[in-house]
Amino acid sequence: MTAAPSRTRRFIPLLVLLAGLALFFALGLEHQLTLAALKANRAAIGAWVSANPLLAAAGFVGFYTVVVACSIPAASLLTLAGGFLFGVWEGGTLVVIGATLGATIIFLAAKTALHDLISARFGDRLKKMEAGFRANAFNYLLVLRLVPLFPFFLVNLAAGVLGVPLVTYVLATFLGIIPATFVYAGLGSGLGKIFDSGAAPDLSLIFKPEILLPILGLAVLSLAPALFRKQAA
Repeated sequence: MTAAPSRTRRFIPLLVLLAGLALFFALGLEHQLTLAALKANRAAIGAWVSANPLLAAAGFVGFYTVVVACSIPAASLLTLAGGFLFGVWEGGTLVVIGATLGATIIFLAAKTALHDLISARFGDRLKKMEAGFRANAFNYLLVLRLVPLFPFFLVNLAAGVLGVPLVTYVLATFLGIIPATFVYAGLGSGLGKIFDSGAAPDLSLIFKPEILLPILGLAVLSLAPALFRKQAA
């Protein structure tokens, strides 16, 4: 008697994902996710955020969750917007929460309802990550979050298909996206001056040595335990 409800629960993450995607396009939001739209409406958006701080924060997290869960290529822009609207620390924190929630939804969908489909579609690419996940899922996933060796959405799918535990996935994702998130949120906090000057934000900032090298250092440190255990064995 419990088999049917169990099978139904497997599809809940997928249904949430599809509902979010349908809502996103039904509202025409794909046309609003541009720097030009943010610049044109910044006064009205800023005033609304100031008047409704809690609602604005919750709405931003919810929207960011949908964008990441549906693998819509707008996360960098939204991270800039988060820094612009809420400041570096609050904006960066909201982004990390939303990104982690969104990534977890697609991870659960990949682990359950989409497992066979993803295995068939991305089998060869998943094999490139399989050994790392099998050896030390937390450290390997942390490295992939710190340094995007593979696309973000593909890492989400691979972790689900390859059986990474939920707690391991959430913790490594949460910690691993923090450095780059706050770099972009910091850039976003200065968007007002950039807009006024007529320039465009330099999204290549993350690749400057003074920013990239510390992130690479964190990635190397996260691999250290696995390397040490391998040496000891």
